[in-house]
Amino acid sequence: MEVTRQNFKDTLKTVCSAVEEADFLAIDGEFSGISDGPNVSALTNGLDTPEQRYAKLKKHSMDFLLFQFGLCTFKYDQEKSKYIIKPFNFYVFPKPFNRTSPDLKFICQSSSIDFLASQGFDFNKVFCNGIPYLNQDEEVQLREQSEERRNQQANGVGTPSFISPSSKGPAHVPEEHKDFINRVIGKVEALLTNSEKTLDLEPCTGFQRKLIYQTLNWKFSKGLHVETVETEKKERYIQVIKVDDEERKRREQQKREREQEELNDAVGFSRVIHAISKSGKLVVGHNMLLDVMHTIHQFYCPLPEDLQDFKEVTMCVFPRLLDTKLMASTQPFKEMITNTSLAELEKQVKEAPFKSPQVETAEGFHSYDTAQEQLHEAGYDAYITGLCFISMANYLGSFLTPPKAYISAHSKVVEPFFNKLFLMRIIDIPYLNLTGPDLQPKRDHVLFVTFPKEWKTSDLYQLFSAFGNIQVSWLDDTSAFVSLSQTDQVQIAVNTSRYAESYRIQTYAEYIKGKQQDKEKLGQTPKSWGEDGWLKPHYTSASTAATFGYHKGLRKRSISPAEGEQGGDAPITDGWSQYSFPDATGSKKMKLDDKSGHAEAIESKTSEGWLKTGDAPDPAGSSPPPEDEGSPEGNDAEGTVPWQQAPAVHGRKGQKKKKQQKPKGPEPTTSLFEVPEVW
Repeated sequence: MEVTRQNFKDTLKTVCSAVEEADFLAIDGEFSGISDGPNVSALTNGLDTPEQRYAKLKKHSMDFLLFQFGLCTFKYDQEKSKYIIKPFNFYVFPKPFNRTSPDLKFICQSSSIDFLASQGFDFNKVFCNGIPYLNQDEEVQLREQSEERRNQQANGVGTPSFISPSSKGPAHVPEEHKDFINRVIGKVEALLTNSEKTLDLEPCTGFQRKLIYQTLNWKFSKGLHVETVETEKKERYIQVIKVDDEERKRREQQKREREQEELNDAVGFSRVIHAISKSGKLVVGHNMLLDVMHTIHQFYCPLPEDLQDFKEVTMCVFPRLLDTKLMASTQPFKEMITNTSLAELEKQVKEAPFKSPQVETAEGFHSYDTAQEQLHEAGYDAYITGLCFISMANYLGSFLTPPKAYISAHSKVVEPFFNKLFLMRIIDIPYLNLTGPDLQPKRDHVLFVTFPKEWKTSDLYQLFSAFGNIQVSWLDDTSAFVSLSQTDQVQIAVNTSRYAESYRIQTYAEYIKGKQQDKEKLGQTPKSWGEDGWLKPHYTSASTAATFGYHKGLRKRSISPAEGEQGGDAPITDGWSQYSFPDATGSKKMKLDDKSGHAEAIESKTSEGWLKTGDAPDPAGSSPPPEDEGSPEGNDAEGTVPWQQAPAVHGRKGQKKKKQQKPKGPEPTTSLFEVPEVW
């Protein structure tokens, strides 16, 4: 269903009803741009920390506008064994409520606008008929201003539009406006003596309208009702109506009610987000971090500076979120799904071993056909996001004993994916954990390098040419991360550069420590998670490091490890090998809201998978999980099934890695997570 300013009021009740009765909701947004500065590669640096990624998105993406919001509600019909869907496609635009309301400024990115235009996006519906909105602070401010005006009018110190300096004497009229005001007075006096009831004065300036209000309020204190009327072309004129005291009070009451209704209309689309939030339903999205950030920023409150504050705000607005891109990139799906972009994911989950969900569009709603792709229409994208979630969730049911064909959005089977948002291109921190500490990879193989602005990527490759394959991740014009293939070469590189004049090399740990010290100097202390057993890892935002002058005549040097010091046969095959954890046990835990009162221990991602129970990964590299010899495969005493992960070894570019065997002995089951029976 397409929703614009014209039909929003009539549709709002239908939207709220659909949200309340739904089992889960799927959302998607279309924006006027993505980044106002860095390109997408720099905006999504592969070695960002969660705090750095959040800070960059907040700084470079929030001045764009979310101007199309897709919502699709899914309700399971037990009798028909199919989902009943209600898709909505909202066009959103921040039209000012009045002259005192926020006049929002936003930016557009030409590539984004060009792309949406190529997909048939109708910008006229946004700018001409977009639904207005106010965030909570703006709504409170406008309601207070409205209440203040009413109080002034009740006390006789103001008029419906302007406050008169004095109601006891005539208003001061500048000489150049006296003829104009005298003509108005003449017309009003004629109105009082003839049979006409209404007089529409000619459109005039705001200052002239103020003079008219002040003069008529002084000269004709009774028998008239005066108000400003605005035409469709935004022209304003004054309407004078003959009334008795009772009629005047009635009209003033009607005007106050109309102002309240207009203010409610100005809140606009934010009421939809309030309804979603109030429902507490599971909200599903695909690669949804930007969608969540924009939704909170536009319709609730400006985003906080601190990542922990953002997490808390997000959990207040959306208590349960699920990201299908993260789900598709996690065991047991990652081995079967080769492309996690939304369009490709929708195609892959139609094929075995998945099954296409049975859906039916509710009466009165537009029916989408996936054979005729309408990608980048927010309502359609929300719809296929929901389909992908259903297919993957139902596939998890095949691991249960006995297998179940239908898995609800409330099932514990999907709980491990709750409140974790996919982080693009960060290999060793694949998600932002909204309800617990984020992963803390050690990154012992990473160096922080500062250098002259003139340097290019080729200069860095030349500098580290003796260290084999490297990966460069630029931070800004004068700094970058360089990932080495072997950890034992890191200190050699640092020592070799100790006396260099044009560049500086630090370990990743030194870089993080320096950022923490800089933050503490600014008076920002790390926040804790309280007394619930969680400590928040302290991340700092990326900032430009000190630059070093490029010495004239100094050649760019290549640094080499000293002879006999290069040894070591433990290359870093990926970013999953080593972690530091905030608790003393050496393992990272994530909370699961288990109604039975216990929390499952779930480790951070290893090279075999992103969400995993069991022991910490082998620091020497990846190894396949040992088989559980104490129980038959696929079954246990509690009626649950551990998902055994296929051994997956991912080497860095140009390198191969031999599988390493762990010594045999009693070890806990290394499954992805335990899958309880459906509620």
